[in-house]
Amino acid sequence: MSLSRGEDRWDRSQRVGWIDLPALRRSRCLVVGAGALGNEAVKNLVLSGAGSVTVVDMDHVELSNLNRCLFFRDGDAAAGLAKSEVLAQRAAELSPGCRVEPMVSALEDADLDWGGFDLALGCLDNVKARLHLNAHCRRHRLPYVDAGTDGSRGKLQVVLADGPCLQCSMNSSHYRVMERRFSCTGGDHSYYEPPMAAEISTTAAMAALQAREGLKILSSREDACVRHMLFYDGMGASMMLELDVDRDCPNHGDVV
Repeated sequence: MSLSRGEDRWDRSQRVGWIDLPALRRSRCLVVGAGALGNEAVKNLVLSGAGSVTVVDMDHVELSNLNRCLFFRDGDAAAGLAKSEVLAQRAAELSPGCRVEPMVSALEDADLDWGGFDLALGCLDNVKARLHLNAHCRRHRLPYVDAGTDGSRGKLQVVLADGPCLQCSMNSSHYRVMERRFSCTGGDHSYYEPPMAAEISTTAAMAALQAREGLKILSSREDACVRHMLFYDGMGASMMLELDVDRDCPNHGDVV
């Protein structure tokens, strides 16, 4: 029996010519970070038709998360619930056919089947974890979309097999903060710094860009992906920083 337009959950998505909905339904996505960006990115993947999403985060819900994390509630903060578990439970309700699995762990300690994923989204707030994710994605040829925000500003980079990775674009200042890990509370972390400015519209904008690049990848449209570093300025203009593969980058040993 055929469904009318109003009865088909995916009717509007199927009208977007480049989206490969069957491929999305088969996809296995990894999202690292269950904070503001992670909430929005997972929401976008689930509503777009992703088949499964694994969410990795070591932190717990804090009251200050609630103004930009749509899946978290006051009771979650009061109970100190794990971000990844709350996010997975509530995101799964948006699309019953999508499997959303939480992993309460630091990325470095997570037991992940890297070869079992089709896409990785980095929703992280520190350099060390970003480089860890970047290195594993490069090794396993796993497409990786990284995003970050700072107040009204954001940046995005797509790491594909034939292009520069995150480490290719790093400079000495990045390495100086490599060991730092940031938290809303500073607990159980090696470095604590007062929280950075954050607001929902920038988070939503960057997570939307991040998810759209991911949908291109899952739909075999890597040719349409952002090829350099995209900067977003919510109070002015955005710009693109052109990147090249660093032949001395340890993640690019295959480059001659």
